[in-house]
Amino acid sequence: MTTYKWKIYLFAGLAERLGTRLLETEFAEARLAAGELKRRLAAAHPAQADLIEVSFVARNQSFSPDEAEIGHADEIALLPPVSGGSGLDAVHGSAASPASPFAISATGLSAEDVLALVHHPDHGAALLFAGTTRELTGGQRTLTLEYEAYEPMALAALRQIGDEIGERWPGTLCAIHHRIGPVGIGETSVLIAVSSPHRAPAYEASRYAIERLKQTVPIWKREVYADGSEWKGHQTGPWDPLAPLAGEQP
Repeated sequence: MTTYKWKIYLFAGLAERLGTRLLETEFAEARLAAGELKRRLAAAHPAQADLIEVSFVARNQSFSPDEAEIGHADEIALLPPVSGGSGLDAVHGSAASPASPFAISATGLSAEDVLALVHHPDHGAALLFAGTTRELTGGQRTLTLEYEAYEPMALAALRQIGDEIGERWPGTLCAIHHRIGPVGIGETSVLIAVSSPHRAPAYEASRYAIERLKQTVPIWKREVYADGSEWKGHQTGPWDPLAPLAGEQP
């Protein structure tokens, strides 16, 4: 009987719990619905079924709804809930250049450089959002944060946010840089710069960018404490990267 080899990349807490970043298995079918793949993986790993159930399948670096069909030769990843703030570095190479409006970096971020990426002589408003590591969260002391990304898909998702902002607020420019690796207390993990002819769309676009990042960009964070660590996933309700933002029209 013919069988087909399936390779599924894993990230963050899912990779940690299954003890591997590349899960290899065989099925009789060359193609399956994304939801069926999840069901089979959950059956094969019942101790992790709860996390597999709330994860999303990515096919060729795009989210796939459960009913979508995927093939064994596709690039397949199973993505647990994102943090909102890299396993494939050896396959895909380095992330975008820091000179790009959208980049992922293993080194420190420059607020001045990111803000300069949205400079425009006709824009009278420019805003910079900086997300930093805080020491206390819910009374628990954090030593550091560690970020991980599915880099090629994360970069595509950041660019998509920029495209969405350009469509919703014509003329508004956006740049987003995100760290991976350890980010210490007080250090910056994400910079979002926007500029627009007027301040109202700049404020709206900045908020949209961070909320969309939390929802759709495959970047995860692990909080490291003195007595252990914990992966932090989506914390604003059930994670659905394919859904519109609350209050937005589909």
